[in-house]
Amino acid sequence: MEYEAIIGLEVHVQLLTRSKMFCGCDANYQDAPPNTHVCPVCLGLPGSLPVINKRAVEYTIMTGLALNCQIAPVTKWDRKNYHYPDLPKDYQISQYDLPLTFAGHLTIDVEGRPKRIGIRRVHLEEDTGRLYHVDGRALVDYNRSGVPLIEIVSEPDIRSPEEARLYLQKLRTIVRYLGVSSGDMEAGALRVDANVSVRPVGQETFGTQVEVKNMNSFRSVKLALEYEIERQIGVLRAGGTVVRETRGWVESEGRTVSQRSKEEAHDYRYFPEPDLPPLEIMPAWVDALRRALPELPDEKAARYQREYGLSAYDAGLIVADRLVAEWYEAAVALGAKAQPPISPKTVTNWLTGEVFRLMRERGQDIQALSLSPAALVEVLGLVANGTINNNVAKHVVRDVIESGKAPTQIVEERGLRQISDEAQLAQIVAQVLDQHPDEVQAYLNGREQVAKWLMGQVMRATRSKANPQVVMALLIQHLEARRSS
Repeated sequence: MEYEAIIGLEVHVQLLTRSKMFCGCDANYQDAPPNTHVCPVCLGLPGSLPVINKRAVEYTIMTGLALNCQIAPVTKWDRKNYHYPDLPKDYQISQYDLPLTFAGHLTIDVEGRPKRIGIRRVHLEEDTGRLYHVDGRALVDYNRSGVPLIEIVSEPDIRSPEEARLYLQKLRTIVRYLGVSSGDMEAGALRVDANVSVRPVGQETFGTQVEVKNMNSFRSVKLALEYEIERQIGVLRAGGTVVRETRGWVESEGRTVSQRSKEEAHDYRYFPEPDLPPLEIMPAWVDALRRALPELPDEKAARYQREYGLSAYDAGLIVADRLVAEWYEAAVALGAKAQPPISPKTVTNWLTGEVFRLMRERGQDIQALSLSPAALVEVLGLVANGTINNNVAKHVVRDVIESGKAPTQIVEERGLRQISDEAQLAQIVAQVLDQHPDEVQAYLNGREQVAKWLMGQVMRATRSKANPQVVMALLIQHLEARRSS
């Protein structure tokens, strides 16, 4: 029997507000000493009263709009009750039956085909503290307690770990474009829980749902889902029953382990938060936030294809990171003003090729790479006017990053100007042919591809400074002359 996976994701996204959700404590807690960004409100001390963070509400509405959600005209706050050391009040202020935004969708590209993933809700709540386990002791830091957090709950529309990865990457790109979150999984700004079940292909009803936690990277999400799907299929094929539970992903062991039985909504004893009034969302407020939305990734990609003639693949690569997209557009604008002009396609090829390769090699984002759009356009201008060739240009780009010098200065100081003088190159071509008589004979015997190898020898002899077009023309000319002699 063949089985299929049913996956729904719950994604918690920390919001980039200056203060916490219901108090004035600094929300930038990452590098602070433990328990220094706290007050009576976020510690849940008796007599303290919460106050709603307006910017957090706006960020949630913006996220909902970007995810094609409906915005609730009225929303309220609820107490989610459970007892855990990192929850100082013994309850979390969240939203239950009236979320701020709901009924949206996100479209991902699966093997060249669009697939719509439903968004059930995007609600706003406060974060918990953090537990640290050191030398057999549990230490708690409440700096994170009360930081604004949105929970984005998908419909169970995801059918594979790869679709889950694509969905999460798209979601992170969107919140980064909006500027509402860093989306940094390693720092805990984006955290994922997955609800996973399997069922025989063709069956309408879902299987028993298992929640998977403790996944802190896109890679770990994919690996954890792959493991859990295979585990559940193995249980069913062996005649067993999948148990409804919460399991944790153990990265070092490459498996999920049982943590506890899965809670139901009634276990949390939700009831309306008595210290906060319901919140009315005025249409004019929503309209103003909608007008303030930036150009989102899908819109930007469509514009790149329309205005710059990019392929859907190249456009998708560039818009996946807002910083890269901004860098790219700056380079395209400078290229249009250059003499001769540098086409958007040329900028695209260098960005997605050499620049991306250097980013991967150095483990840096485009801002940290120390290569400005102006510097790349200057390098491409040197190629376009024949001062250097493409091979030399790659070395110049690297030197710009390492030295901080201007491309033209590097070319002059290192003597990298392209050799295009036919008389000079003709001598070098003749020398190379004399040094490799076997390869010359192979060419004359019909192996014409040997000409490219011989061209490589000429380029090596000139330290890659020769004009490739001139070299190839001279090689063919000299080889054909030897054929007739």
